[in-house]
Amino acid sequence: MSRRLLARASGRHLGKHPWLTALSLLGIALGVSVVVSIDLASTSALRAFEQSTETVAGSATHQLVGGPTGVPDSLYRELRLRPGAPLAAPVVEGSVRATRGDRRPLTVLGVDPFAEAPFRPYTRGGTTGSVETLLTEPGTVLIPATTARLLGVGVGDAFEVVVGGLSRSLRVVALLSPPDERTARALEGLVLMDVSTAQELLGRTGRLSRIDLKLSSEAELARLREWLPKGVEVVRPSARGGTIDQMTRAFRTNLTALSLLALVVGMFLIYNTMTFSVVQRRGLLGRLRALGVTRGELFAMVLGEAALLGAVGTAAGLLLGVLLGRGLVGLVTQTLNDLYFVVSVRRLSLEPWTLAKGLGLGLGATLVAALMPAWEAARSAPVTTMRRSTAEELTRNRAPKLALLGLLILGLGGGLLALPTHALLPAYAGLFAVLLGTALLVPWTTERLALGAARPLGAAFGMLGRMAARGVRASLSRTAVALAALMVAVATTVGVGLMVTSFRGTVVTWLEASLQADVFVSPPSLIARRGYSPFVPGLVEKLRDIPGVAAGSTIRVVQLNVDGIPTDLLAVEFARGPERPYRFKEGAPDTVWRELEAPDTLIVSEPFSYHRNIHRGDTVRLPTDRGPQDFRVVGVYFDYGSDTGTVLLPRTTYERHFDDRAVSGLALYAAPGQDVDALVARVLERTGDAQTLIVRPNRALREGSMEVFDRTFTITQVLRLLAIGVAFIGVLSALMALQLERAREFAVLRATGLTPGQLWGLVSLQTGLLGLLAGLFAVPLGVALAAILVYVINQRSFGWTLQLALTPGILGQALLLALVAAALAGLYPAWRMARANPALALREE
Repeated sequence: MSRRLLARASGRHLGKHPWLTALSLLGIALGVSVVVSIDLASTSALRAFEQSTETVAGSATHQLVGGPTGVPDSLYRELRLRPGAPLAAPVVEGSVRATRGDRRPLTVLGVDPFAEAPFRPYTRGGTTGSVETLLTEPGTVLIPATTARLLGVGVGDAFEVVVGGLSRSLRVVALLSPPDERTARALEGLVLMDVSTAQELLGRTGRLSRIDLKLSSEAELARLREWLPKGVEVVRPSARGGTIDQMTRAFRTNLTALSLLALVVGMFLIYNTMTFSVVQRRGLLGRLRALGVTRGELFAMVLGEAALLGAVGTAAGLLLGVLLGRGLVGLVTQTLNDLYFVVSVRRLSLEPWTLAKGLGLGLGATLVAALMPAWEAARSAPVTTMRRSTAEELTRNRAPKLALLGLLILGLGGGLLALPTHALLPAYAGLFAVLLGTALLVPWTTERLALGAARPLGAAFGMLGRMAARGVRASLSRTAVALAALMVAVATTVGVGLMVTSFRGTVVTWLEASLQADVFVSPPSLIARRGYSPFVPGLVEKLRDIPGVAAGSTIRVVQLNVDGIPTDLLAVEFARGPERPYRFKEGAPDTVWRELEAPDTLIVSEPFSYHRNIHRGDTVRLPTDRGPQDFRVVGVYFDYGSDTGTVLLPRTTYERHFDDRAVSGLALYAAPGQDVDALVARVLERTGDAQTLIVRPNRALREGSMEVFDRTFTITQVLRLLAIGVAFIGVLSALMALQLERAREFAVLRATGLTPGQLWGLVSLQTGLLGLLAGLFAVPLGVALAAILVYVINQRSFGWTLQLALTPGILGQALLLALVAAALAGLYPAWRMARANPALALREE
């Protein structure tokens, strides 16, 4: 028989079931779109940051960097005066926020125009105005034309920026004209100025962020290292991109894994659709085999149908993914700003590799899901293929074996999850093994439960109740597949929902224990997770002397590269009297605080300890202004503010090794009987116009911290809503296919006297029972997924110990989702069969 005839038969079959075909295509499209949109959004944000970093770094081969305050600008002068000095350029870099336009962060780059030519040739590209003015007039800047459009300014115009709570006015003296579009995009949001202007703006008088170098040989590098003073080191510019990749790897991996869960749900829908396609045409396939169609031709026919569905669904998914990615790029950017670093991205980069990956995943997942149904269609002998009873008997006989295989796969998944490793791949493999193993348990479990449900349903609904329960068992080859697809879809939404709720509950408990002071004061910072901006000199002392303040504690937050990873260092001056708000994972509190008084000791956060395998009694080497220094770890404390980890030193220890004397935050304890709101007002009054500060009472700070948490998990909630959408489509398509496939059975019942109303009741009872079973299966699987996400994947990704919270609302939502979708799925088949002519429905093709 020609392939053309088989292709026409496939096309006619798909055309006869438009609703099922459309739902299957929608399931594939949603699954692919979630993966593509997440990949595009995260790639766009990171690619924009990398391009900006590379462009700002220019053609430097190496950089001189120091501690948290950078390097002294005197080092640059000494370097230039050395015989045979390499090409060098001083750089002051920082971030400010514009007060006009969309108030986006801007990157400030302070340079020496006379030293820039070998490193950043685009700095010579002023199109109008005078670049020399940068050297002669304070507060003057050079900006790219793209930045000028964003701010709505031109040459000669002034604009306001805010840095660390201080407002500054800058005037544009010239516009840059980048040589190409790529450079123009990379420079978007850049503000160029003279080194001295940048030092004054950023509060770094006498300090440089780094010195860019061009070295020609390893010998020159070795001579330079010998000459450098302690606390200054030579690094390659590419190292910065590597550290950013390390910082965000866990975040990006988890987003990708959550999006792949949606694709796995889509695979179950495809498997479900193709299985029903085979079951519906079992008689036709048997006749084709009897007429001479080979097994290979049938196998190719079913896979060809799947490939067609996959191609159309994937193409739609790619388009939908691009549209969805445009919305998600803002959420990803906001999360990166809250947690890691300042980045400003508004445009989506259409990466060909991401689109190709989405195409491969969509088509590949569809074909893999269709392999089993295609093999099932091809393997049966013609006579058994045409006998419905044979198929059901084979399914019931196979159910215990599948259950046993499922238990073995579950055991394998448990073994992978229990492996003593920090690697994420075994954890995700174990998670997917749990999904597959549980799905294989469904046929045997469904048969047992349906058999047990016949009596109570019969007692409640009479004959229709018994028929509904027995119908589920009698059609096990179809109902088991539908239930497995529904279970996985609904369980995914339960697992992700419980994980987010558990995370939130753990953070709330941690904040309540950690935030003990009555009032918290800090300059505004561009990164929500940590306040790096310092108070202006002398202001902290004025605030601590306010009447009504019983005690005060200061904190300085800076960032160091520890083992190549940007790590927050907290220098704390503890208040006398109040209990210190830290809970320890390693070390008794009294012992830790006593040992921390010794020189060169510190405590580290749980993520720092987990990722670096550092524990109490070990040593940590930190780059200080006096050179690398070893510190002894005397405790490990719980902290959920940073997934890269933090180290905490007493202020006295910090000042012994660092030249920095700034303060980033101030915690005030109110005197007994002092009204906290009145104390807040007094702090604001004492501050005056010296600096804009964020002054929050304890409760407001907790609420603000939870706003940041909820914002960082917004994208996860979006993914969960999309997974719920995929699950809902899965319920509809699976149960609608099941009911439509039973058209002849319903026609027989109508011919033997079943009224349209009774048919409605039978379909509603059966879909309701299937929905209830799917929900009951999904709840324990969802809890298991949540436990894996909380105790294994989040632990390995971020190093946090979380407490699993079983929220009744989310569990109830799973049951409601399955039941409502099941009820809706039964409406169309029941309406169609109630109106159908039994004689026509019974007619053989």
